[in-house]
Amino acid sequence: MSGHSKWATTKHQKAVKDSRRAKSFAKLIKNIEVAAKIGGADLSGNPTLVDAIQKAKKTSVPNENIDRAVKRGSGQLGEVVDYKTIMYEGYAAGGIALLIECLTDNHNRAAADVRTIMSRNGGTMGDPGSVAYNFSRKGVVSVMKTDTLTEDDVLAAVLDAGAEEVNDRGQGFEIITEPHDMLATRTALQDAGIDYDSADVEFVPGLTIAVDLETAQKVFRLIDALEDNDDVQNVYGNFEIPADVQAALDEE
Repeated sequence: MSGHSKWATTKHQKAVKDSRRAKSFAKLIKNIEVAAKIGGADLSGNPTLVDAIQKAKKTSVPNENIDRAVKRGSGQLGEVVDYKTIMYEGYAAGGIALLIECLTDNHNRAAADVRTIMSRNGGTMGDPGSVAYNFSRKGVVSVMKTDTLTEDDVLAAVLDAGAEEVNDRGQGFEIITEPHDMLATRTALQDAGIDYDSADVEFVPGLTIAVDLETAQKVFRLIDALEDNDDVQNVYGNFEIPADVQAALDEE
């Protein structure tokens, strides 16, 4: 799930993580397979695969599952991995724009499932292009805060690596880059001795909408339902969570 800030939804994600562990594992494995298919099994030449594996390990996916996914995706097991990325556009409560990214081997199933989930949870589908114009593909590198790490430290580490901006997101710092600069930014952090939590190419909204508590609850309910679907990999939205609304969500 990604709104204007993934940190705004961290606690919300943790609350539902346990009930989705199996689904989460399956989606992470799928990402590894696709990364291995596109870039090969050699980690030194496939940074996308490195990030996919790191994310899987942080979610406690067993190493044997990861190794098997790499081999399957790269063709070492003689199996054919044939997933395609499909984007759907729509709206949640309050006019919040959603980009729904699916990775699927069955286009018709994914389309039918997304439409059904949207209609049952207060969302509406949009025409192609109705939402996408407000989103740009960006590299998003997240760094967890520590007692000694400051925003200036992060900025100094990544400024010459192509970082466009560094944002304080409460629980961590969010670094925005062009997709082709994400690897250099990640490397610059490591060279500076700063651990990064995640590095992904995401769809970042140009304009955002601040939501009240009721709208936030409805948006999250819809996104939860979408992310429960096996074909849905990511949901991006243009919502902004004000501090008081986040505090109220944390108390639920």
